[in-house]
Amino acid sequence: MSKLEGKVAVVTGASKGIGAAIAKSLAKAGAAVVVNYASSKAGADAVVAAITSAGGRAVAVQADVSKGAQAQALIEAAVAQFGRLDVLVNNSGVYEFAPIEEVGEEHYRRLFDVNVLGVLLATGAAAKHLGEGGSVVNISSAITHVNTPTASVYAGTKGAVNAISGVLANELAPRRIRVNVVSPGFVVTEGTHTAGIVGSDMEAGFVAQTPLGRAGQPDDIAEVVTFLASDEARWLTGEVITASGGIR
Repeated sequence: MSKLEGKVAVVTGASKGIGAAIAKSLAKAGAAVVVNYASSKAGADAVVAAITSAGGRAVAVQADVSKGAQAQALIEAAVAQFGRLDVLVNNSGVYEFAPIEEVGEEHYRRLFDVNVLGVLLATGAAAKHLGEGGSVVNISSAITHVNTPTASVYAGTKGAVNAISGVLANELAPRRIRVNVVSPGFVVTEGTHTAGIVGSDMEAGFVAQTPLGRAGQPDDIAEVVTFLASDEARWLTGEVITASGGIR
């Protein structure tokens, strides 16, 4: 039997990049997957098509998880479609750097609303449906300890995710719901391409600091998330797993 057979998972921000890889990995392990997207319907539909063509079960659901009503509707759609909820992966995030002189209210709120408030709202909605053995996996970033210049707000959001996850691990433990974090290093995705990092001196610097000597790929992160979502990780909660090729 596949390790997630009979389970239902919601992956936020799953229309591309790491989120898409996570959705596909969970489905390959046997889970029925809700592929959440905020704006890229075509991307989410492509992920669903890839899963279903491989024999899995998936649906795409639009929701901006930084909005309470939409986060609630996302979780309710998962339960209505598949009858239960076992796994929530909080992957939605805004990836944007700015020098401190350019940090303003709009930049701060855009990142914190999606990267932090979205985690809180989606987890709060999911907690009403997760039962014993449920798993929440939050996606953070190794940037919280690499201290990359111009990443002050982004790093701040991910530091908040780490702190929140520790609190929720204790808060939800009496209900036997586990909460863990995967903290990726530099990963080649559509987002890092769009940000101009792939092929730049910044990427070269990241790779130079990485003991395993390469950039990460979405599947490198997805497999770790799938492990944490499964009963194989039943004795892990409150952990931050840095999946970075060794960069510290």
